[in-house]
Amino acid sequence: MFKPLHNYVLLTRIEESNVTAGGIIIPDTAKEKPVRGRVVAVGEGLIENGQKIPLSVKVDDVVLFAKWASSINEVKIDGNDYILIKESDILGIL
Repeated sequence: MFKPLHNYVLLTRIEESNVTAGGIIIPDTAKEKPVRGRVVAVGEGLIENGQKIPLSVKVDDVVLFAKWASSINEVKIDGNDYILIKESDILGIL
C-alpha cells in the first residue's frame, strides 16, 4: 500500500448525492467534484525546528478539503483514484 511522506494525506473522494432535497436530479455534467473525502493513509508528520509534529487526521476520518487547494494531486494507484493532499489544505474533520 502507498505510504505518504511528511505531512501528506491520501484520500478517496466521497461522492455527493445526485438528487437535491427537493427531488431534482442533477446531471453528471452539472455536478462539481466532491470536497469530502475519507482518509486512506497519512504521512509521519512535519518536522519543524527539529521537532516532529504529528498529523491531526487519522485513517478512516471523513474530512472536508479546500476545493482549489494548490497541493491537490489526483493519483491512480492499483487502478483506484485517490487524492494526495497536504494536511494544511484539509479544512476540518466531519
